[in-house]
Amino acid sequence: MNIIKAIKNYDPAIRSWPEVFLYPGFWCMFFHRPCHMLYKWRLYFLARLISQYARFLTGIEIHPGAKIGKGVIIDHGMGVVIGETAIIGDNVLIYHNVTLGNVDSIKGPRHPVIGNNVVIGAGAIILGRVTIGDNAKIGAGTVVLTDVPAGNTIVGEKGRIVVRDDFKCSTQCEIEDLKNKVKELKNILDSQ
Repeated sequence: MNIIKAIKNYDPAIRSWPEVFLYPGFWCMFFHRPCHMLYKWRLYFLARLISQYARFLTGIEIHPGAKIGKGVIIDHGMGVVIGETAIIGDNVLIYHNVTLGNVDSIKGPRHPVIGNNVVIGAGAIILGRVTIGDNAKIGAGTVVLTDVPAGNTIVGEKGRIVVRDDFKCSTQCEIEDLKNKVKELKNILDSQ
């Protein structure tokens, strides 16, 4: 099973294969796969019933409609919430207390799309139909409301990019941020 190998390769604290079965992240993925299948077959109540049982066991809430790729690891996991229309790519690492939620109750796609090889730090909140590009990193406690391009690192309460395409973002990022603020102010003044 791919998730067993992924967990074993990820965590150096695991000293034997049976320890993988003590991971809540393993069990939530174990239950999510059949729940997602039942959801696709429109057996919604049964899918939700099993997902709620998994939530009770693990403290991780994954809606049966969420699409989750291979090798996704939810480390520690307590408090993780993944919404119905969320899409998560392959080899994503999600730490505890992460929310992949929405900002309104419209029908259709309303949750984040997470690319491949993304790391989402503890307590991060990603809301709405935003796209997190491949190989991006979301810092702990970051609130993300806009797209994050591939390879970027985003940190901070309001989520600002600090690394772009693997180079440190300092003066150049600050200049771009100032330019964006000037544009916003200009738009506000023009509208008055």
